[in-house]
Amino acid sequence: MTPFHPAKRVSDIKISPTTAAAQKVRELQAAGRDILNLTIGEPDFDTPTSIKDAAIAAIQAGDTKYTSVNGTVALRKAIQHDFSGRLGITCGLDQICVGGGAKQILFVALMASVENGGEVIIPAPYWVSYPDMVVANGGTPVIVTCPETQDFKITPEQLEAAITPNTRWFIMNSPSNPTGVAYTPPELQALGAVLARHPHVWVLCDEIYDRIWFADFAATSIVSACPKLAERALMVNGVSKSHAMTGWRIGYGVGPLPLINAINKLQSQMASCPASMSQAAAAVALTGDQGSVAEQVAAYRHRRDRAVARINAIPGLSCRQPEGAFYLYASCAGAIGKTTPAGKVIANDLDFVLYLLDEAGVAAVHGAAYGLEPYFRISTATSVEIIDAACDRIDAACRALA
Repeated sequence: MTPFHPAKRVSDIKISPTTAAAQKVRELQAAGRDILNLTIGEPDFDTPTSIKDAAIAAIQAGDTKYTSVNGTVALRKAIQHDFSGRLGITCGLDQICVGGGAKQILFVALMASVENGGEVIIPAPYWVSYPDMVVANGGTPVIVTCPETQDFKITPEQLEAAITPNTRWFIMNSPSNPTGVAYTPPELQALGAVLARHPHVWVLCDEIYDRIWFADFAATSIVSACPKLAERALMVNGVSKSHAMTGWRIGYGVGPLPLINAINKLQSQMASCPASMSQAAAAVALTGDQGSVAEQVAAYRHRRDRAVARINAIPGLSCRQPEGAFYLYASCAGAIGKTTPAGKVIANDLDFVLYLLDEAGVAAVHGAAYGLEPYFRISTATSVEIIDAACDRIDAACRALA
């Protein structure tokens, strides 16, 4: 039998660390281990009934056929309405693309625009998939380290220094996965001023968490703050996080027509279209009553506050308070160099999260996966009871280090 040899693009990338961590947890739980799972970036709430009813109604009405590659008119009108009402951004229906989750839109946008080592600026900490998405599409990730001393945010000076004639994109993620930081309008305007001097650089705005918002200033896209950037920006969003619809797989992008047309051309050869009933549900999610979103955000805020207080009370750990999303990016610097009860030295944040998994039965993701050590990410998309139980275990584990 002839052995299979994957294409270089497959060999050059790695499996998503968060996906791998979640799979490890499932395996340990299946083997009978008591594991508190703080790895998953997925709402623990059920999809609201009105949204599920919309999908059921679509099925019963026979709305089960192919749709346009760029999505149904009803969904695109709902996206258009949402962008206008929440962000003050207007767009034509032909400037919207719809795909199987925001993740797919991001990947296909890079596929449509990056090749031959084209550079993509990625501030670190970053969502784990950005660098590998760039590499898989023939590009070169340019990682810019943004330490906690600057609130994990890229500065205008750093952005200016990272731009070269080969720069194709600058990726912005606000609120951020994994840190939860959100850029203020003045910070966005300062970055926009840099980009104004470099018209060849486009902006890929990952705004999937912009409804899960805790800051005392309104959620703002860089395109809202710098309207001229609309000519070279793709704003990516979806219903997965905001409306507890991860499994429905609906994401979308709003951007200039030439880019949207290129994305849709690729989509026509890849997936034809997202599921019709999922699109019907997403249209109702965006246009219907938003009370469930507000309730979930209030719960996430309460969980964030509880988790921040608990983590900051544990010896050797600390974390800043996020402005959005449902993650904490906690420093474990105080644990590095210490020795476990089994005699192993904690050399880095991977050692630390493995220690928590083995000794405390708490699953988290190490900071190196997000491009900045020594940290670990925990998800607060779970109950306060689980957060408290996990923090109890983490506290005991940290106090056992010598």
